[in-house]
Amino acid sequence: MNVAVIWSSPNTDGLTASAKEKFLSGIKKKDGKITEIHLNRKKIEHCRACGNGWGICRSKGLCVLKDDFEEIYQQLAEADGVVFVSAVYWHDITECMKAFIDRLRRCETRHNKFLAGKRCFLIACAGGTGLGAVECLHNMEEALKHMGMRAYDRIPVTRFNKDYIFQALEQAGEIYTTRLEEGFDMQY
Repeated sequence: MNVAVIWSSPNTDGLTASAKEKFLSGIKKKDGKITEIHLNRKKIEHCRACGNGWGICRSKGLCVLKDDFEEIYQQLAEADGVVFVSAVYWHDITECMKAFIDRLRRCETRHNKFLAGKRCFLIACAGGTGLGAVECLHNMEEALKHMGMRAYDRIPVTRFNKDYIFQALEQAGEIYTTRLEEGFDMQY
């Protein structure tokens, strides 16, 4: 199984990176192939809403901006499953993740549908008070639903629950990989 793990945090040794590593260790236990994408190290421009709001993303499923978007989009399309891991800023995903998902949604929803039906796993990491992690997960899932993607599970990580959630994330990585191999029984 090929699992694309797309994550966003400028801090490569903080809560978000640690949560991502725990999930990856679970995938590795099941010998899953991992495509790791750190958005903060990629060049992803914000959507310009060209063409009066709908450019060639609507008609051709492509974006006119020349950056790392197309390469990442292809990696997600080729993956069996996709894991989204984001730090929480202002009760939402990071700006890097938002820029990427906004452009992805424009290409995917109206034209391509390469990601429709993919089972995703969502992780939101809130380092401050912990407030906003659940709201962030909700926002991620709403964006993914527009593209026909399905959340297998959603895990909020905070500095207060990390001691037990990190263990759960490793096991979740194993189970998610197994479900990708064997199929899902969820209905919705």
